[in-house]
Amino acid sequence: MQEKTLNKKIVLGLQHVLAMFGATVLVPALTGLSTSITLFSAGAGTLLFHLITKKKVPVFLGSSFAFMGGIMAVIGESRIGDADYLEKLASVKGALIIAGLIYAIFSLLIKLVGYEKVNKLLPPIVTGPIIIVIGLRLSSVAINSAFYVQNDAGDSVFSLKAILVTVIVLAAVICISVFAKGIYNLMPILFAIIIGYIVCIPLGFVDLTPVKESEFISLMDSNIRAQLFQLPAFKLDAILAIAPIALVTLIEHVGDITTNSAVVGKNFMVDPGIHRTILGDGLATSLAGLLGGPANTTYGENTGVLAVTKNYDPSVIRIAAWVAIVLGIIGKFGGFVTSIPGPVTGGISIVLYGMISSVGVRILINSRLNFGNSRNLMIAALIFVLGIGCNQIPITDTVTISGLALAAIVGILLALILPTGKDNVIEEEKN
Repeated sequence: MQEKTLNKKIVLGLQHVLAMFGATVLVPALTGLSTSITLFSAGAGTLLFHLITKKKVPVFLGSSFAFMGGIMAVIGESRIGDADYLEKLASVKGALIIAGLIYAIFSLLIKLVGYEKVNKLLPPIVTGPIIIVIGLRLSSVAINSAFYVQNDAGDSVFSLKAILVTVIVLAAVICISVFAKGIYNLMPILFAIIIGYIVCIPLGFVDLTPVKESEFISLMDSNIRAQLFQLPAFKLDAILAIAPIALVTLIEHVGDITTNSAVVGKNFMVDPGIHRTILGDGLATSLAGLLGGPANTTYGENTGVLAVTKNYDPSVIRIAAWVAIVLGIIGKFGGFVTSIPGPVTGGISIVLYGMISSVGVRILINSRLNFGNSRNLMIAALIFVLGIGCNQIPITDTVTISGLALAAIVGILLALILPTGKDNVIEEEKN
């Protein structure tokens, strides 16, 4: 019986790895950092997060897109193997360590002032729309992966074959989720990926080049060894370019933990406490910086997996973390997962991101908020438009604020300033 349970957890953990993989490896691909170190950092950071949060919060930490602008500003056009790359990487390492320590400072402040004061800043009229925005902001990424493929020139082109694969993957997820029984009902994503991958083979979407080109053991690559053992450098210009972004991602972290709590049905803001989740996120980012990976952040993709499978066991996430570490060490495994075609991951992402937004809708419904109330309408309207319509807003030449963070700030301020009114919620009908 225990062996069957462990096997089931391993399979469920693999689903979480497949859900996070595409986004996690995209960040090093765009910034010039090492994919192998990034995967190792994500897995190790997730385990550290679980240790700090008493192993209670089913969260996976992967590469943060928010820090990309700052990292690219420091790295520039330099890439692995260039003469100045290690020097620039040392500056990125130092700045990310400082960014993680900013999280730690805020964690201490929240612990001192108490959760209640933090909770007042995040009423349902703010958290519900923000969670909806989190899912919808990612929807364009899912659609681009699902409906478009790259041609020989490297351009994305609309593809009817890609749509066919996406439809098959979506049908597999829906049918397995709704009609399958027992253990199969817990693995719709894994089965859908397998089915989609098989369908992609005769269509010519499967490229095994990443498998052929990857080293069997990542540490056999001298460049990766050099990056791992490069000491961090604490240079003011790099710190100013990267570390202040933590002030923005802190708000996104609170939104992600709120979403995760809503999906699981437990208030992780109280137990183990938002101060612990922030500390775990921050120290995971500092660890990633020390190793040479990008900043870590809580992943909505994996929260989507929780919503689909309804399995909220944090140990499953820890299994996924160990798998990510293995992928970082054994390059061939990472190469194989990289070969999963875009229409397959895109189809899965459509479901996962939609599930996140649906959780936000559920919060609004359960809170019985009255949208005939002008206050509620205005707060929700501004969060939706700012959160979805704005991408990255430049604060300085190197620091940007995401639309999600801006929407959260505006929503919090309006909720504090505007009077609640007697008709803020819909009264329950008395029989």
